[in-house]
Amino acid sequence: MQLRPFTVLGLVLLPLFLLFTRLGLWQLQRMHEKQDLLDRFAHPAELDLPQAIADGSLFAHVRVSGRYNLSWHLLLDNKILDGRVGVHAITLFQPDDGPPILVNRGWLPLPLDRNSLPEIPTPSGQVNISGTLTRPIEGGVRLGGPEILENLAGSRLITYFDMSELNAAVGKKLSPWLIQLDASDSTGFDGRDWKPTVMLPAQHGAYAVQWFALALFMPIIWLTLGWRWRYLSKTASDSVSAAENQGE
Repeated sequence: MQLRPFTVLGLVLLPLFLLFTRLGLWQLQRMHEKQDLLDRFAHPAELDLPQAIADGSLFAHVRVSGRYNLSWHLLLDNKILDGRVGVHAITLFQPDDGPPILVNRGWLPLPLDRNSLPEIPTPSGQVNISGTLTRPIEGGVRLGGPEILENLAGSRLITYFDMSELNAAVGKKLSPWLIQLDASDSTGFDGRDWKPTVMLPAQHGAYAVQWFALALFMPIIWLTLGWRWRYLSKTASDSVSAAENQGE
């Protein structure tokens, strides 16, 4: 049985229609998820650090007592503040209860001579800190592999890091979380007006509209080309009939 072009076109366009519709629905789902994250960031839960980690409470506001590790710091490069190039100073913190956790203490300017790294003044005694619980951002300008972090000592300038390599360098299992220090915390530096590093819900909504528009375009193509084929077929059929009538 030979399929008509109208049917063949429908069989080709139907999977595309379903795919584009599914992608649009997925973007809508992502839009609602990102809005939920932004709401949690704007209205964080106040939790103890162990409870927040146990609950997986991203963007929870935590308070914790412990000591900073004074022996080394990670300086995350390519951080811009008010048009100035600098770094985020990340220091390891040992809570009184639980595994060590990284703390982003804010922004410091970076000298033009990158062999001269900024000083990282750090309190040596017991301190109480507070901040936002988030996941370490291991991204960045990834040119080649992550820096080798063995024999950590002093300050280390990096463009990005890998938690598994950092665990190996420290020789112990670190918490997979990170604390972004509050702007009011005296142990931090500049640039602590933290923003959630997620795509805005409106962008997901715009992508959803694009996918739904493509899905809508599929039946329009089907109907338009189908009508054209029928019109051409009818025109051809009428021409044949007219020719046969003239022949008679």
